[in-house]
Amino acid sequence: MVIKRFILFAAAFLFLSIKIYSQPPSKLTLRECIETAIKNNIPVKQSALQTERDEINWKQAKANMLPNLNGSFSYGWNDGRIIDPFTNTFINQQLTSSGVGLSSSITLFNGLRLQNAIKQTLYAYQASKMDYEQAKNNLTLNVLLTYLQVLNNEDLLEISRNQADVTRKQVERLDVMVREGAVGQFQLSNLKGQLANDQIAIINSGNNLQTAKLTLCQLMNIPYNRELRLDRESFQMQAALYDMTSEGVYTEAMQNFAQVKATDLRVKSFEKAVKATQGNYFPVVSFGGNLSSNYSSAATLAIPTNTTETPTGSYVKINSAQYDVLTQQQNFTSEKIKYGTQLNNNLGKSYGFSLQLPLFNNFFTRNQVKISKIILKNAELENANIK
Repeated sequence: MVIKRFILFAAAFLFLSIKIYSQPPSKLTLRECIETAIKNNIPVKQSALQTERDEINWKQAKANMLPNLNGSFSYGWNDGRIIDPFTNTFINQQLTSSGVGLSSSITLFNGLRLQNAIKQTLYAYQASKMDYEQAKNNLTLNVLLTYLQVLNNEDLLEISRNQADVTRKQVERLDVMVREGAVGQFQLSNLKGQLANDQIAIINSGNNLQTAKLTLCQLMNIPYNRELRLDRESFQMQAALYDMTSEGVYTEAMQNFAQVKATDLRVKSFEKAVKATQGNYFPVVSFGGNLSSNYSSAATLAIPTNTTETPTGSYVKINSAQYDVLTQQQNFTSEKIKYGTQLNNNLGKSYGFSLQLPLFNNFFTRNQVKISKIILKNAELENANIK
């Protein structure tokens, strides 16, 4: 019974598989090819990642205007002669110490370097978005041309097959006439040579068609499919005269072409980069504050208990009798001060302004400004080259 069910299941699966694979593959429209290519094409994906990276750089440049905040914590053990962090005196014993801190600072002025860096990264981010659009436009154009090439090669293959059929029928007709002696053998030989050329043309047209399909699959980043079929009905081009002049085309391209916009924005980005680098010539003014505390295991708290009378070593005479002088002595017991209590008692605060003057840095800033200007000139040349 089990074997019978397995045989029926295998037969049904085989029938379904044959039915599925016997069905002709669905036709791809031009829109589907373009959407698949933009989704899968690796250079386009890389361009998108570069755009995301430049966006993060821009956001980080804006975040650099905010104050920073850092915390610190330490806990350690010491043995021998050390400084007690609680009393700041030398002691010679085993000691456990800890410290906590919180610091913050903000740059008030640094030659507008941060502000120019924000504008620089913003222009770079916008240029990357234009590069991404240009990458998609280039891919769309390549898919369109390859799509047309596939359709054109299909037409050429059909024409080659029809021409070979016509030539074959002529060979068959002429063969009959040669056997009847109506024409010469040389005419039949010439026509057979023409048929051979037609068959070679079929092979070349088929190879060109498969090459075009391979290129289209590569653009879409999908596995190569010999049976790839394209939809002709959804792709129709109306033949018409272009109504714009060459000057109008150039002007329109300067305003809308993504690659031109990208180079324009990149020039602006490098202009701000020069100004940001020049900001290193100016002093840096900042404001900061610190909050810190510490703990020491040697810190103890003296708690008074009772009082006792102890001799001082002095005495008095009364009627020739000698009496010792006593004093009241307060007795104490020691108790470890808790960690949290010490942190609260030893809490310290500090804040203030700082000024850093760039007097001499081995001509580093000057050379960096020169390099930034060279990069700017190169970007301007690239912009002119693109236009």
